[in-house]
Amino acid sequence: PAPPPAPPHACGAGAREVIVAVSQMANSDVREQDVGRAIALVRQAAEYGANVVLLQELFQGYYWPQEQEGKHFDRAEEADGSELLQTFSDLAKELEVVLPISFFEKSGSAFFNSVAMIDADGEILEGIYRKTHIPDGPGYQEKFYFNPGDTGFKVWDTQYGKIGVGICWDQWFPEAARSMALMGAELLLYPTAIGTEPQDPSLDSSGHWQRVMQGHAGANMVPVAASNRVGREAWPKSYPPSSITFYGNSFITVTLALSLSLSLSRSRSRSLTLTQRTTPATSL
Repeated sequence: PAPPPAPPHACGAGAREVIVAVSQMANSDVREQDVGRAIALVRQAAEYGANVVLLQELFQGYYWPQEQEGKHFDRAEEADGSELLQTFSDLAKELEVVLPISFFEKSGSAFFNSVAMIDADGEILEGIYRKTHIPDGPGYQEKFYFNPGDTGFKVWDTQYGKIGVGICWDQWFPEAARSMALMGAELLLYPTAIGTEPQDPSLDSSGHWQRVMQGHAGANMVPVAASNRVGREAWPKSYPPSSITFYGNSFITVTLALSLSLSLSRSRSRSLTLTQRTTPATSL
């Protein structure tokens, strides 16, 4: 059978090379410490020549949706005037890298799991993406905190190509990847927080998780990158007590070589870069 047709944006005279990096780190209960770790990983990736750097979902601390506690709403911040976004805006401008930043957003009386896209000149591009698919189960009690996203899927036109971002559980749904590809995305990014299931710690879904996103890359002819946290995080005082071992395995998958999936495995704190010298206008 004939191979699937390449999308219009995947070939032609406008082809160029873009280097994408994903990071992976264990988290703590100290926000400033984790933000500092994230900054260090972005700097490391930039030293390797990265143009686009992906950090994991809600990288500013432990994954607190393991429990339901009203105090965690204090973590939310409005996008306008956000100190976190300004910090990474300054970093993006200094290093000339594109940074999609995951954060807990407060908007009026609503709360969202959101991503802001910061361009390589430090500009926070118009439009926030708010997570569409919100999980609700043991250890992943996100519906207690997050409203379903009201933005629809988004693609930003950055200095290094058109980039679409889904957040964690969005990655399991082919409609999300397809929608962004049809909107012209040349690269799909998924900041993530996923690991063992508290009700069955022996269940390891990491292989399934990677294969699903490899499928998105192959079906849409768009490179895909995912950044996941790593390490065990326990909340013994939650009801019921919860513990998740986040399995890391952050990876980058190219469009045509689905077996080419470079992974950080379960490393505690690293960044990964990959460059593909082929025809796509935005290649890894």
